[in-house]
Amino acid sequence: MSISLSSLILLPIWINMAQIQQGGPDEKEKTTALKDLLSRIDLDELMKKDEPPLDFPDTLEGFEYAFNEKGQLRHIKTGEPFVFNYREDLHRWNQKRYEALGEIITKYVYELLEKDCNLKKISIPVDATESEPKSFIFMSEDALTNPQKLMVLIHGSGVVRAGQWARRLIINEDLDSGTQIPFIKRAVAEGYGVIVLNPNENYIEVEKPKIHVQSSSDSSDEPAEKRERKDKVSKETKKRRDFYEKYRNPQREKEMMQLYIRENGSPEEHAIYVWDHFIAQAAAENVFFVAHSYGGLAFVELVCLKQTRFRLPAPLPLSSIFHQCSFTVEEVRGGL
Repeated sequence: MSISLSSLILLPIWINMAQIQQGGPDEKEKTTALKDLLSRIDLDELMKKDEPPLDFPDTLEGFEYAFNEKGQLRHIKTGEPFVFNYREDLHRWNQKRYEALGEIITKYVYELLEKDCNLKKISIPVDATESEPKSFIFMSEDALTNPQKLMVLIHGSGVVRAGQWARRLIINEDLDSGTQIPFIKRAVAEGYGVIVLNPNENYIEVEKPKIHVQSSSDSSDEPAEKRERKDKVSKETKKRRDFYEKYRNPQREKEMMQLYIRENGSPEEHAIYVWDHFIAQAAAENVFFVAHSYGGLAFVELVCLKQTRFRLPAPLPLSSIFHQCSFTVEEVRGGL
């Protein structure tokens, strides 16, 4: 069991306070002195000894990493692969660092989709106002006009976004293993139109507004003395709660709220929306789906709702749908 330095410092003080409070009125002076001492402890400085600030670079170069010619993520100076446990015994900080790097990699893959794969970023909903939350997909120039064949790629659940199969593979293996780029390049080379879905981009996060609750005691019929006493207790309780919260988590992150994207609030909704507004309008005679993990379930939901468009017999058992899904994926992998 590991005990932090700040815990060792504050524990004896709390024990002494508990002992003093049991000693009766004569110990009030000591209690007041200890409270004053605690109020003057700079908890932010104290906790920095346990956890560095959650302030990370916003570029790969800032992390001192880059992708080499093989698409492998390597340290610029040492050439070593990414190290998760950058700081020993600081799992939360290491995890936050990993997530920050993951966000940069997501943007990096978006750039590759546009620059290396020549895909266009299309905003959705198509009729979104300037102020409402939006998502996007990627399409090739001929996605809707190619008369022969169209390929649609759907990734799984989690933190992955458009163009990715698995963030862990991108970071620990290479871009070919963890992204959809090899599929896209081969499809384009063999004459397919391409649409890349983004089913996990379901909402945007904004800072939660602070709500100031006005005390109802102002309009109460309670005696003034009783109201003052209640207000004093309430203030003391809040002060203690804030004190302990600051000690527990001095780097408290902003409270965020989620604003869901219209008609794209889930992977299933997203797949249906893209079908209705893009795939169903495409000129292609044949449409091929490549779906991974939860993306397969989103595809099954789509098939169940749009069976007539898939030229499948109705009703169709789910086992048959899964069989046809896997057959299509293997067909695409084996020879487009």
